[in-house]
Amino acid sequence: MRDRILCEKPIELRPVNPINPFAPEKKKPVKCNWFKAISRMPEDPAVHQYLLAYASDFHLVSTSLYPHGHSFWEQNMQMASLDHAIWFHRDFRMDDWLLYVMHSPNASGARGLNFGRFYTLDGKLVASVAQEGLIRYYAS
Repeated sequence: MRDRILCEKPIELRPVNPINPFAPEKKKPVKCNWFKAISRMPEDPAVHQYLLAYASDFHLVSTSLYPHGHSFWEQNMQMASLDHAIWFHRDFRMDDWLLYVMHSPNASGARGLNFGRFYTLDGKLVASVAQEGLIRYYAS
């Protein structure tokens, strides 16, 4: 497991408001991450959209845990995406820094509702995301 966590990833991610996932505290359900591809990418805009769609799943569901003071690292925590939609508003490059702003307006009944917005360095909104996720403990 350690090798899977520490292996090189295609995307560099830098949290703006990091938390300690091993000692979570209750806080507002808002999270921001800067991210970009670690290598220069081809010119084809579709390739950038593919990678952004992949990255849009990073950390989104876990935002709904913030008000409850829980973390995805807790033993017996089960989390999964139930649905996920993305809208592309304008062209962007994944090898430039993008800001991912996430918030969760509701988490109850083993489900968390989450929304995200992606901005370029100059503040242009390039994509929006909506996701509902399963969040529950399972018996061991």
